[in-house]
Amino acid sequence: MADGGGLDLLREWQSAMQSVIPGQLLGPLKRQTELIGDALERERRLQREVLSRVFAPLDAVFDLLEQSGATIRQQAEALEQAARALEDTAILMKAQAELFERSIKAIREPADLARSAAGLQKRPPKKRAAPRKKKS
Repeated sequence: MADGGGLDLLREWQSAMQSVIPGQLLGPLKRQTELIGDALERERRLQREVLSRVFAPLDAVFDLLEQSGATIRQQAEALEQAARALEDTAILMKAQAELFERSIKAIREPADLARSAAGLQKRPPKKRAAPRKKKS
């Protein structure tokens, strides 16, 4: 891409020509210098336009990647919240199971006492399911 040095060089050449070349040739040379300056400016505009078009897809890809990263982060946070909710639900269900088991035991005691007082055979104890081990 052309930089400001091209125009500076052109101006220096223009001022040098003005001091050396007679007035009759100076007009056409000035016009030629203006045309070269216009061509340099158009080249710069074209280079900027081409580079902006070259980088546009790359910028779009980076924008999509940033959005994808944000979406993945939101999904991870939602999963964390869901995991906490499931863990809280499991804790509550365990507490309910314990209350239920204690309630049954409390209700069964008077029946067992009445059975014993009536001389009936004791009810055989039921095997409790072994608690599952927590996965690591």
